[in-house]
Amino acid sequence: MTTETPPPARRRVLVLAHTGRAEVREVARTCVQRLTEHGIAVRLLADEAADLGLAAGLGAEGLVETTQPDDVPGEGCELVLVIGGDGSILRAAELTHETSTPLLGVNLGHVGFLAEAEPEDLELTITAIVDRDYTAEDRLTLGVRVLVGKEVLFTTFALNEASVEKAARERMLEVVVEVDGRPLSRWGCDGVVCATPTGSTAYNFSAGGPVVWPEVEALLMVPLSAHALFARPMVVAPTSVLAVEVLSNTEGSGVLWCDGRRTVDLPPGARIEVRRGDRPVRLVRLHQAPFTDRLVAKFGLPVEGWRGAAERRRRDGGDADGSDRHA
Repeated sequence: MTTETPPPARRRVLVLAHTGRAEVREVARTCVQRLTEHGIAVRLLADEAADLGLAAGLGAEGLVETTQPDDVPGEGCELVLVIGGDGSILRAAELTHETSTPLLGVNLGHVGFLAEAEPEDLELTITAIVDRDYTAEDRLTLGVRVLVGKEVLFTTFALNEASVEKAARERMLEVVVEVDGRPLSRWGCDGVVCATPTGSTAYNFSAGGPVVWPEVEALLMVPLSAHALFARPMVVAPTSVLAVEVLSNTEGSGVLWCDGRRTVDLPPGARIEVRRGDRPVRLVRLHQAPFTDRLVAKFGLPVEGWRGAAERRRRDGGDADGSDRHA
């Protein structure tokens, strides 16, 4: 008796694109074409497939699939190729959080801090996917819940930040902040940002918080325009629990934003708890460039005049006889 070897499982990539822009649509079509030419199935959200002029069954060997956002789009996919800016990557994290599918961003936004590739690297990016020449790193997330009394009103996660903000421009938000079950300070403020190291270069950065290297496991809390003696950015342990309580006697109500995408109104008396999320977000890396280099490139930081350790040794006489030429 002979047994037949089952055919290998079909490789599949979910492609998500900001199809409202012509440039993004062009890049997305190219990605779909190149992936299917290599026998990799491409899954698209149905509305994005329509925007791209594609339909299920098209492509080499009918390798284009369509799905809906509520149908667990990342299930069975080896990675998500995200074409757009950081907002598109945050959306992809939301759509695939349940499956922890790794995200690979092609930056067609502005700074694109979460993206790994630029449009001019598209062919190299496709080759890396085809050859599985990439790694995925886990990024700490936030687990967020909103309570009024003992009732849980809302639960979600955040990759970048959860921000408690005043709902009305003319009214200050009165809050008490808490760390690990102990009250820390009362602030009259515009809001409070709770961020991850990944989000330290996003809203946290604009609010004056510290830049934290992504390898560091920590939670960040930054007050927004707080009228208080003690109102400084704070970095706490990843095991800590942060809480923001909207005072019940405050005249202003608040609103919670998570990654700028998911929101809920906060009545007086609401309590927002933030802790390390149960499930990380996985970001694909094509190369192991130091985070310092990413900061310099994304923010255009001036580094002219830096000569490096090897050059300093030469300057100090370490290469007087040529012995240091390979440093």
